[in-house]
Amino acid sequence: MNIIPTAEPFYFPGGPTGCLLIHGFTGTPKEMLPLGEYLAEQGHTVLAPRLFGHATRLEDMNRARWEDWVASVEDGWHILEGATDQIFVLGLSMGGVLSLYVSSQLPVAGTVAMSTPYEIPPDPRLRFLKVLWRFFRQAPKEEDDWQDPSAGIGHISYPTYPTRGVIELQKLMDEMRAALPTLTQPVLLIHSRKDGGVSHHQMPKIHAQVGSAQKEMLWLENSGHVITRDAEKERVFKAVEAFIQRVGK
Repeated sequence: MNIIPTAEPFYFPGGPTGCLLIHGFTGTPKEMLPLGEYLAEQGHTVLAPRLFGHATRLEDMNRARWEDWVASVEDGWHILEGATDQIFVLGLSMGGVLSLYVSSQLPVAGTVAMSTPYEIPPDPRLRFLKVLWRFFRQAPKEEDDWQDPSAGIGHISYPTYPTRGVIELQKLMDEMRAALPTLTQPVLLIHSRKDGGVSHHQMPKIHAQVGSAQKEMLWLENSGHVITRDAEKERVFKAVEAFIQRVGK
């Protein structure tokens, strides 16, 4: 199995604070690389694993189950656990879903969920996916929503959605919603009002359900879905670092 060039997982050794970076649905660790490089420059130890079925070929995602994605994150956690004193989990889109869910299971120092969905918008076709996926293995994606067109140069993700993978994404989101009230660690949510992939109306829903007494929302005004690469990425990076400094040991 060959990983798409430049889409490999990455690891930057550093100080006692670990940052576990989780990419999104059909995406790759590369979308987290600018944030990872910034955090490494601040002296943190950074790891961005590749989620099962990603960065290879679309057919691999149709073999994935939501538990496989959780296991990918847990593998990254255990690697960082042996090299750091505290771990922050930071995720984009489905990576945010995974970050919130895993944070209900593990003693994380804090969680950052970016461009994260609370639920999949209602669609009558969803109820038939368990049948349809056997005949339609992929579904079209929406158009790119980059606010800085140059930010999309070199971005790597599958060109379509794996139909079976959408079923597993639904299950993962069910697990996340059930877990949100149990979160006690600090949580930072970041979302752009111009997100064309996940409606910005979903962030307040997550915020309302998170059980932590330390939870905050940061709104962006001029970014698309992949806020770790788009026009306001520097603002995202600085907000994440400030959060780590504020709530960490």
